[in-house]
Amino acid sequence: MELFDTHCHIDVADFDADRGDVLARARAAGVGEMLVPAVEASTWDKLVALCRAEPGLYAALGLHPVYAEQHRDEHLALLAQYIEDYQPRAVGEIGLDYFVPGLDRERQQVLFEGQLRVAREAQLPVILHVRKSHDQILATLRRIRVVGGIAHAFNGSLQQAQQFIELGFKLGFGGTLTYDRALKIRALARALPLESLVLETDAPDIPLATHRGVRNSPEYLPECLAALAAVRNEDPAMLAAATTRNARAALKLNLG
Repeated sequence: MELFDTHCHIDVADFDADRGDVLARARAAGVGEMLVPAVEASTWDKLVALCRAEPGLYAALGLHPVYAEQHRDEHLALLAQYIEDYQPRAVGEIGLDYFVPGLDRERQQVLFEGQLRVAREAQLPVILHVRKSHDQILATLRRIRVVGGIAHAFNGSLQQAQQFIELGFKLGFGGTLTYDRALKIRALARALPLESLVLETDAPDIPLATHRGVRNSPEYLPECLAALAAVRNEDPAMLAAATTRNARAALKLNLG
């Protein structure tokens, strides 16, 4: 089976000591492709270099909303320049976070809208960070239309999910599926059309139920697949092929 991890921060310092080993184990487990989303401008050079050096890794460049106070207005112009120079597969990780206390919502909105406009100009999909902000993000996406993308770690309602799908987005599911108590997420993964689902780990974050308290890793993506198969009562091999196909379609990769 070939799997695509659509959200993996393999570039961060957590993996500096053993990144090559982690990638080798992930590939041995069938995870042949990964999207690596950025969080701030200072990481873009390292991220781009890593994705160019490692087969199957694709860059997404963006400014994460949790770090809104660290981002500068000129980073939006820099993002457009990096897209022109390095041709990443997506703009991300971008969005709005209304969960973390103390974040400036107005500043997040300015950065989000600016990055959507950059993505629209470049005709690139976007990778969305959506926490307690589904309706505001949907309203923004209706005003500033982009070519679609992926709503990462989706945890909204079924109605909100359908609205994201109508706007051209796939929905990311990962480690949360492995928790018995995650009834809402499991119900969503069961109810949504298969053509709208993609798999992700969000490594090193969102650990799986079987790996609590340790660094998450892309090598665990097959466990997310197994959880999805159990929830949907469908064949894992079929789901692996479908979610990989969905990921490649979302990122406008060659489907041949």
